[in-house]
Amino acid sequence: MKKRKAKQGEKIHLIKVTLSDWYGRVRGMPYRILAVPEGSTLYNLAEAIVDSFDFDFDHCFGFYDNIKRWTESTEGYELFADIGEESKFKSVKRTKINEVFDKIKKKMLFLFDYGDEWHFIVELKGTESPEEDAKYPLVAKSVGEAPPQYRHREMDEEDES
Repeated sequence: MKKRKAKQGEKIHLIKVTLSDWYGRVRGMPYRILAVPEGSTLYNLAEAIVDSFDFDFDHCFGFYDNIKRWTESTEGYELFADIGEESKFKSVKRTKINEVFDKIKKKMLFLFDYGDEWHFIVELKGTESPEEDAKYPLVAKSVGEAPPQYRHREMDEEDES
């Protein structure tokens, strides 16, 4: 994942990302607080989220305003819009974080891997000035252990031993 210093005058968004179940429940789930420059794209944010949970960045994804029923979302941003697939939503590669997360406490569902459907609740917790020599995005806080991305792969490995 490419990191960079914040640009002059650019704010840092503090974004809480919590792994959830399919119903938006987060109690007891691992979470990360990410510090990301406001001018970064949703694609950059997605990459930072996936990296912070030690997942491989190898599936399509989207951000949706309906946390419990993502297929009924009215606001959304999808990688499909960037790769020539049909999508009713906007691009993740051309949409900046501050265009979507424009007010504190705004939440979106980050859906990663439409097959396994990993659900993450993404919430803007605040903004701050960048640290002088810091390179972003960075994990400001990490709570809880991330589950393995491919549960079936781990089970197969256990069966072989």
